[in-house]
This record gives sequence, structure tokens and C-alpha cells, in this order.
Amino acid sequence: MTEQDGKPFLYVVVCAAAVAAGVGELIAAAQRRGWEVGVIATPVARGGFFDVAAVEAQTRRPVRSAWRTPGDARPFPPPDAVVVAPATFNTVNKWAAGLADTLAVATLCEAYGLGVPVAALPCVADALAAHPAYNDSLIRLRGMGVRFGDPCSGEESHHAFRWERALDLLDR
Repeated sequence: MTEQDGKPFLYVVVCAAAVAAGVGELIAAAQRRGWEVGVIATPVARGGFFDVAAVEAQTRRPVRSAWRTPGDARPFPPPDAVVVAPATFNTVNKWAAGLADTLAVATLCEAYGLGVPVAALPCVADALAAHPAYNDSLIRLRGMGVRFGDPCSGEESHHAFRWERALDLLDR
């Protein structure tokens, strides 16, 4: 919980899928439910998949995608929960394998060690979802306690993406 207001703190990890343009809908829903929100984006997602300035205005915090340097203050408090939405093929597979090569994936890997609940809304094209590594990754992540919403194929608009489902998964 954040010290200044006593609200729980939610990390939202955003990956590079077209529906990421609607991440503000998830942030607004989380704020309505009493969460403070900080956004961590994959470098590719930050490069044009959503409006970074609008998200920073909405959360009143910087969107992070790079590690801080030693001695820099932590821009976010520790998370009470983490949502990864949209969760892409690349991120799901790297996360399951423990390949923490970006701040976004490292955050997901670390959440397991911290015992922080994680909800994921996969958004993976059908052809990629058919790859056996993806199914193996889902099995491993479920075994780690990750709560998954129904997948989308990436063909949906961000308005049809069920953003609030991630928050519902955290409530159970």
C-alpha cells in the first residue's frame, strides 16, 4: 500500500499488441476500485502502442520501461498485485522461462518470488498460440499461481478487450 494514501498499489505491465491502446480503460477501472497504479511497458509497447503521455497524466507517475540506476529513488512503491495486459506471446514465453531481459519481464518474474498475485490477459495470434512452447509456458505460469483471463487473438479492438477481467481475477 502506498504510504501517503493507504491505497493498494497495482503494477500494470503493458506489452506490444494493438489492444494496448486501450490500457487507460484498465487504469481507470483500477482507480475506481481504489488502486493506485504504476505502468511498466515493454520497450516495444512504449514505442507507440499506447499514449504514454496520457497514461502518465492518468496515473500521475512516469511510465517505466528501463531499469533505474543505482542510487536512484524507486519511482513506485512495492506492488500489492500485478496485471499484465495485454500479455503477448513473447512476454509469456520469456516470463515462463525466467528470461528477465526487460524491466517488464523482470517485474513479472520478481512478482512470483515476492508472493504478489498476478493476473494476465493474453493477446496472442492464433498461429502463435498453436506453438507448443506457448502452451508449455501457460502450464508453467498457472503452476506458479498466475491467474489467466480468456485469451484474445489480437483481432479485437481495445474497446472490446475485457480489461476489467484482470481486476476480477485479482479479487478471487
